[in-house]
Amino acid sequence: MSTQGRSRRGPGTALAALVGACAVCCAGPLLAVLSGIGAAGLLGSLWIPALLIVVALAAVGILVALRRRRRASCTVPNSHPVDLDLPTLRRDLRPH
Repeated sequence: MSTQGRSRRGPGTALAALVGACAVCCAGPLLAVLSGIGAAGLLGSLWIPALLIVVALAAVGILVALRRRRRASCTVPNSHPVDLDLPTLRRDLRPH
């Protein structure tokens, strides 16, 4: 038997080939998951400040509306005394 055509490869070579095949096969999905996490982080970092701006604008709008309502309720349209008619009472309360 001649060993000229054959090369002697040990179990480490086969293991390295399996690890390399796994890395090539799984690299795409792993990169997709990592980039998805990164994209979610990016959207979160943009969304949270935008949401805070919306909340701040809503709070300012509520405060302005409350101040206007308070001013409107405290104003007196007529500065002179107003005559209130009192109800008249019947003197005779006996049934007829």
